[in-house]
Amino acid sequence: MSLFKAHYNLEKKSIWLVIGIIAAASVGGLVEIAPLFTIDQTVETTPDMRVYTPLELAGRNIYIREGCYACHSQMIRTLRDEVERYGPYSLAAESQYDHPMLWGSKRTGPDIARLGGKYSDEWHAAHLNNPRDVVPSSIMPAYSWLAETGLDVSDLGAHLAALRALGVPYTDAMIENASTDALAQATPDSDAASGVAERYGETTNMRRFSSRKTVTELDALISYLQILGQMTQTAYTAEPKEVE
Repeated sequence: MSLFKAHYNLEKKSIWLVIGIIAAASVGGLVEIAPLFTIDQTVETTPDMRVYTPLELAGRNIYIREGCYACHSQMIRTLRDEVERYGPYSLAAESQYDHPMLWGSKRTGPDIARLGGKYSDEWHAAHLNNPRDVVPSSIMPAYSWLAETGLDVSDLGAHLAALRALGVPYTDAMIENASTDALAQATPDSDAASGVAERYGETTNMRRFSSRKTVTELDALISYLQILGQMTQTAYTAEPKEVE
């Protein structure tokens, strides 16, 4: 009762009320800001971290455009049941080149942070065309038009340049060849395919991601899904912390 009375009296004195609000906000701000001063010691180093290829980036844009993040999170927490179901828990460094972040909080569908390589390209193509064909209980909508829509690569160079301004280490050659590289990654028999491997590494997924003769939005989205959790191997090789 005395606490209630003290608060009531404080409300009647506007100056002290303002001071109290500022003090409370300052404490909250300090709690949020202080950890940033030790970020170099708290965020893992990932020497093998690579950037998204233009095709994977285009697929990520489609993923965002279609609202997939609303039902699928990309953040495995340090809980035993999550680690046993999805794989190693997510590390902050794995998202250092993500703009925007797609961690999410809602799981109408499963978390897909470690989806890369779990299923074949054919499985993904069938799943996106009609989810019930491979997961009978799925409530996910079908995205059949992706296979019929040619991929627009005209603005990928500008997109890479914008990301470089945000700190993603894209080179001039990557930006200049972005549109060509996007198409070449899904057409490994083309003359430009060697340039993709040269710029993004020999481990880049170089293949046709769907049965279509031309590169479609389906190819781009599958290429993105197949790299999730594979941008770096740090989470798989780092000494695991004890999970609850």
